[in-house]
Amino acid sequence: MTDPAQSPLLKARVRAPELRGRGWLNTDGLTLSDLRGKIVLLDFWTFCCINCLHVLDELRPLEERYADVLVTIGVHSPKFEHEKDAAALAAAVERYGVDHPVLDDPEMDMWQQYASKAWPTLTVIDPEGYVVATMAGEGHAEGLARLIEELVRVHEARGTLRRGNAPHAAPKVDDTVLRFPGKALALADGHFLVSDSTHQSLVELDADNETLIRRIGTGQRGRKDGTDPEFSEPGGLCLLPPHIAGIAGYDVVIADTVNHLLRGLKLATGEVTTVAGSGRQWRGTVDFDTHDSLAVDLSSPWDVAWFDDRVVIAMAGIHQLWWFNPAQRTAGVYAGTTVEALRDGPLHEVWMAQPSGLSPAPDGTRLWIADSESSAIRRIEDGRMSTVTGQGLFDFGHVDGPADQALLQHPLGLLALADGSVLVADTYNGAVRRIADDVVTTVVEGLKEPSDLVLTPTGDIVVVESGAHRLVRLAPGTLAAAGVDVAGVRHRTERPSTMLAPGEVELDLIFEPAPGQKLDESFGPSTRLEVSASPPELLLEGAGVTQSLQRRLVLSPDVAEGVLQVVAQAATCDIDAEFPACHLTRQDWGVPIRVVKDGAVRLPLVLRGLDKTP
Repeated sequence: MTDPAQSPLLKARVRAPELRGRGWLNTDGLTLSDLRGKIVLLDFWTFCCINCLHVLDELRPLEERYADVLVTIGVHSPKFEHEKDAAALAAAVERYGVDHPVLDDPEMDMWQQYASKAWPTLTVIDPEGYVVATMAGEGHAEGLARLIEELVRVHEARGTLRRGNAPHAAPKVDDTVLRFPGKALALADGHFLVSDSTHQSLVELDADNETLIRRIGTGQRGRKDGTDPEFSEPGGLCLLPPHIAGIAGYDVVIADTVNHLLRGLKLATGEVTTVAGSGRQWRGTVDFDTHDSLAVDLSSPWDVAWFDDRVVIAMAGIHQLWWFNPAQRTAGVYAGTTVEALRDGPLHEVWMAQPSGLSPAPDGTRLWIADSESSAIRRIEDGRMSTVTGQGLFDFGHVDGPADQALLQHPLGLLALADGSVLVADTYNGAVRRIADDVVTTVVEGLKEPSDLVLTPTGDIVVVESGAHRLVRLAPGTLAAAGVDVAGVRHRTERPSTMLAPGEVELDLIFEPAPGQKLDESFGPSTRLEVSASPPELLLEGAGVTQSLQRRLVLSPDVAEGVLQVVAQAATCDIDAEFPACHLTRQDWGVPIRVVKDGAVRLPLVLRGLDKTP
């Protein structure tokens, strides 16, 4: 074993910048001096980001296992304007069960101080206050555990480690029937079935959309089947056609989001069964083959809808749509490449950005999609996907008018109507919007994070007002009274652009295996790098997929700015283990760049490790 004094963790260290922001949650406040002697893990996150939510779940076991030496601090670095609101952040901390300290940094000062370039980014600070590792994306839990073990070994030997649990002040939570409901379903008897996401259960409400009929689920996180089931942040709900339900043996398909599963519910008995998903999170490559539904790895299924004679799944975690056949018990990819961006075309070529809401047209000819991270509404018709409204990952706002000019802000749900129009739960604008005849209008404002819309058998429209923990009906005549307000508010995510020179630029993905691991090619190439650009004209050379984590790019001198989309992954396995475990690390970057004459000729992105070059 290496002498602790000779550990590479004691070399080339950079002093960690002090933690500053607008305020704190789950603590009265912390400084790095307060944390001296602890291993500190900074999690740069934003609550809209599905990858950030994945990391929250990856970190929970580590926080429990190393509670006496590790302090995790979420540094909230908002993308959307709504996420800068302190009350919205406090609600998100409760909604997602974040119980470690969170620093509210609406101006993203810490993001820049720590040179973050992606959501999520993890930075490890040693007990002496030095940055020792940076990593982006998901899949770092095992590597973090090994790094923590090594830091404990080194700093116990140096006498610089301080054990003991960190102080924590849990906020008081109100007791309501629903807590951050996600999606809802109108049943034939007038009742509502609601995914009560933070209560980890389903709720059946009476036709008044308030009175509790029954609760399905124990309220504890888990994946137990049966008549006393467990869920983990359940989301979308899909009522199967009666003849399909008869074959499948259940009536409703549930997107059990954090469990990465689909569950089936038999309404008469409340019995729940797992119908799709292995329970492992997807970390592979795209194929459009047909698979056994219980063998496939899913990734944060957010919504489900019956379309094209099967269940279509909004697979938010990997920016795709999948399909599930309940009768044949098979599943596969329906649309998307896993690249997070906005591109239309044939279904196998499109780019999506965290699809979170689905609604088929009543006549079955179209499927409407709320593509939340691009603040876009997409549509599938005749085997192609098109964008009805929305302009990209970093453009959003509240603007009515022609659909190609209108703006939304992180919509999570929608409802297609028989007249060809569609209503949108414009979540971060707190509004219901309507798209009809290629024009966007605002129907109602002042809601708290609406996440879904439901049409009742009597023709009423009910909104799932997630942030207010309730279902609310639109007043009669609301749609007819909707008007156009072209003079809205436009926003653009102000992430600092990277200045790059026109012509040749070296893209360098930095990846260092965790202590005790090595790159692994047991199941194919150990690394993969995919590069594309928006607009495509920005990249003259260098687009496509390679195994090398270094790439020569050629940027056009005629395109002033754009976004480089970079997807990297690396497979590792344990060294010198009788039964070595394998791990896959993956991250998507959308890097805003400007092409300037004196710009850099190298673009480093850290997947895991530290970039030590100037």
